[in-house]
Amino acid sequence: MTLEQFNLLDREQARDAVRPCVQIARWVDGVVDARPYSDVEELLTVARHIAAPWTIAEIDGALARHPRIGERARGAHAEASLSRSEQAGIDPGDTAVAEALAAGNRAYEERFGRVFLIRAARRTPEEILAALRSRLTHSPEEEIPVVADQLREIAVLRLEGILTS
Repeated sequence: MTLEQFNLLDREQARDAVRPCVQIARWVDGVVDARPYSDVEELLTVARHIAAPWTIAEIDGALARHPRIGERARGAHAEASLSRSEQAGIDPGDTAVAEALAAGNRAYEERFGRVFLIRAARRTPEEILAALRSRLTHSPEEEIPVVADQLREIAVLRLEGILTS
């Protein structure tokens, strides 16, 4: 959809269009309610800064819609399609990477009680594994803002994709 089309949607249509980016109502409403935008960069700037910081409950709610890194999202819903596209650089046939990601995911979930989240788009499997291993050294207090930043990066990339597709 174009920016002009997005600006002209009614509020509920616009919310429906933006919601697959991240399931955080304050962010969705903030992006939608700041319309009209003069250009895509203005929209993305608002999206990067609106409704920050996110609460742990908001983050955990949004993470419920994200598959583990290295696992393909199932289903036909918009979030699953976006996730599959974002993780396209991870070859499921590379057993060494798949095993390392699975082990790292288990360790991360045991340590932090939530799925490991990283913006996979534009990252190599090696970069993702390095980040996973590094983040396992964080305390829970150090990790929350990192998760929030990754979630926001994903949301902004998804929003940009919606408006340029």
